[in-house]
Amino acid sequence: MSPKNLICLFISILSLSIGYSQIQKTTNPKNEFRAVWIATVANIDWPIKNTDAVEKQKADFIEILDTYKKLNYNVVIVQIRSCGDAMYPTDLAPWSKYLTGKQGQAPVPIYDPLEWMIAEAHQRGFEFHAWFNPYRASMDLNTAELSRNHDIIKHPEWMIKYGGKYYYNPALPEVQAHLINVVDEVVTKYDIDAVHFDDYFYPYRVPGEAFNDTASYKKYGKGMGLEDWRRDNVNTYLKNTYDSIKKLKPWVQFGISPFGVWRNKSVDPKGSDTQAGQTNYDDLYADPMAWMEGNYIDYLLPQLYWSIDHPKASYAKLSKWWSENTNKNTALYIGNGSYKINADSDKKWFNPNEIPNQIDLTRGFNNINGNAFFSAKSFVNKNDAVTQLLKDNQYQYPALPFVVPNSKKEVLDIPAITNINNQSDSTVVTLGFPTQSKIRYVMVYGTTNKNLINVNDPSQIINKIAFKETKDSIAIRIPKLYLEKHNNCALTFVDYFGNESQATLLKVNNQNLKTNEDR
Repeated sequence: MSPKNLICLFISILSLSIGYSQIQKTTNPKNEFRAVWIATVANIDWPIKNTDAVEKQKADFIEILDTYKKLNYNVVIVQIRSCGDAMYPTDLAPWSKYLTGKQGQAPVPIYDPLEWMIAEAHQRGFEFHAWFNPYRASMDLNTAELSRNHDIIKHPEWMIKYGGKYYYNPALPEVQAHLINVVDEVVTKYDIDAVHFDDYFYPYRVPGEAFNDTASYKKYGKGMGLEDWRRDNVNTYLKNTYDSIKKLKPWVQFGISPFGVWRNKSVDPKGSDTQAGQTNYDDLYADPMAWMEGNYIDYLLPQLYWSIDHPKASYAKLSKWWSENTNKNTALYIGNGSYKINADSDKKWFNPNEIPNQIDLTRGFNNINGNAFFSAKSFVNKNDAVTQLLKDNQYQYPALPFVVPNSKKEVLDIPAITNINNQSDSTVVTLGFPTQSKIRYVMVYGTTNKNLINVNDPSQIINKIAFKETKDSIAIRIPKLYLEKHNNCALTFVDYFGNESQATLLKVNNQNLKTNEDR
């Protein structure tokens, strides 16, 4: 009997409104930020070696994606500019030496790694957050190995030597304009979901050495104290970056993962009960409280790379502090130090339950909506005891990231089925082209006759399919295996802001599909 006779699909509209305000916090929430940082600097995660052939590099990147897809993660934060360089073709910076072995040298055969990585990530249902280090210009002082196209060579007046590295001077208007242009080019040319900055603003303090921006302070200080002026330089740059991103593509988020401690309580009663040696506000001149107050940030992802009961910087205390000090207009996620598993002087990291317990702890706060893990190699063929716990418990089912903050709206388009083509290994469903929304994904849900479709139940998520548009329609392929297991399916659209549409129900009558047990 042909597959066409085996499966009969009846179509109806399932009137279910989707919105993250309706989702309750559960052990396995439908909406949750689950991210991993993929670091390229010093070849921490990818490429594994800067001398690897392109095909080897691609295979290794796909292995990272597939590992985290199986773990039900949904966001990759990929470092595309680590020190005045680029993992993509641009006239604004030289090719990264971490990609090709020599700064300024293009990959052979030539291709665009960023475009390729974004496509591979979206194909697997990941958001792609493009990670920039805006101020770090080099990892050492050896200028002989720099490309002649590097800003240290082209604009030495922009640079400050400090701690054995070069840094862009955050005070210079021309530096700020250049760094905004770098971000603008990526936002314009590439289909990214977010721009991401990490914790490197003004550099971490080096004992006995001063950051020599005296001339800039005299010129631009505006009567402010040195430290307030430095914080104002960062704030101005971030606000202008945010405004520029939103003007180009309002759905592209701007997120920052600051150091985990804003200020110690011993210095400021509003600070956290910690004894951090350096802090955002006092040492890095980074003030996340000001960014939130000014509404020029979409999400904060503080790096809490300590164990739950760490004596000087407790993960538990800091999670609580951040949850109490983040405003309603900014999404809050927590960064976890998975790189410390079985590899740290703090023996708590040798307990495979440390990371699962951290996830459970942060889920207890209503306004902390997910986690990110540094870094990718932590779970690629490593730390199986932890990954098994995550698979069985915290990340048992897939989840969707949250809607871009302050962008929740109704998706007017609903999947409209125009054709069904049953093939030997799958069923191809053709959908009418959405005319009122910019669609990123088609969600597929499934259940059996015993259970009604509930698109708020993550256990019913079958797949998240990248929207590939044609002029008049789109087609999605549902493997036969899914239809044999699920005789009810539903489809929804997810737009570029992360909003989900109402669902179209596919009721599958597969009474002629016999299992081995039936036979």
